[in-house]
Amino acid sequence: MPDFDPSPLFALSLFPYLIFLYYLGQRRLLPTLSRRGFQLTLLFVGITIGAALIAELKFGAELVAVDPLHGGAEAFLTLSNAVIVAGLIGYQKALR
Repeated sequence: MPDFDPSPLFALSLFPYLIFLYYLGQRRLLPTLSRRGFQLTLLFVGITIGAALIAELKFGAELVAVDPLHGGAEAFLTLSNAVIVAGLIGYQKALR
């Protein structure tokens, strides 16, 4: 499927994720820090979109070909994952 553009699927996937975040906040099933980590994932998405636009407009390349922009965007995914894990570790220690 070389002609398939997954961009619309990426945009549509935000709606289920927003519903997930809504119910995560309503039910309080996870520690606050972990919920914040899942919310930070949206920041990662926004930064990735911005970095992809900069890569295309300034360098005429895809984001994966511009290492500083790609690495900077991925750093926000690492941050959100670390916050999720930190919240879960803290919760586990509080249960002991």
